[in-house]
Amino acid sequence: MTVAVETGLWQLDPTASTVAVRHKTFWGLVTVKGALAATGGRGEVRPDGSATGTVTLDAASVDTGHAKRDTHLRSADFFDADNHPEITFAVRGADRLDGDTVRVTGQLTVRGISRPVSFTARLTAADAEALTVEAEFTVDRDKFGMGWNQLGMMRGLTTVTAALRFTRAEA
Repeated sequence: MTVAVETGLWQLDPTASTVAVRHKTFWGLVTVKGALAATGGRGEVRPDGSATGTVTLDAASVDTGHAKRDTHLRSADFFDADNHPEITFAVRGADRLDGDTVRVTGQLTVRGISRPVSFTARLTAADAEALTVEAEFTVDRDKFGMGWNQLGMMRGLTTVTAALRFTRAEA
């Protein structure tokens, strides 16, 4: 299936978008899962099919279903949400590869630290008024200043899974 995408400006629909994270902890024996709230985003699809834009998450919204852990994740050991309330991904380029596959490149900023990130996403739905993009990629939290690792129990990469819905925006 190939999804056609209309050119123009698009606005993130935070109520219809999800961003989840998962990380193996306790020496790889337990997977911690959580979610972050998307608070905003905009993008532009150009006539050549490429796209740019930004997605913003609320760092303090991290929710793993465990209040004490969530408080720790919001602290300076991890997201430092008091000093860095937003996590942003600035899309520098999104180009169709084949079918519904899109190569996304951009800058992820967490705790005020920006790093390049690229991944493959998939257009799962699109019409003249809305489009949905799904992606899964990994992030090395150490590169964003989140090196807390008591007793060596948190190793490896964090997996981010996103389903982002955009609606047509006014010019």
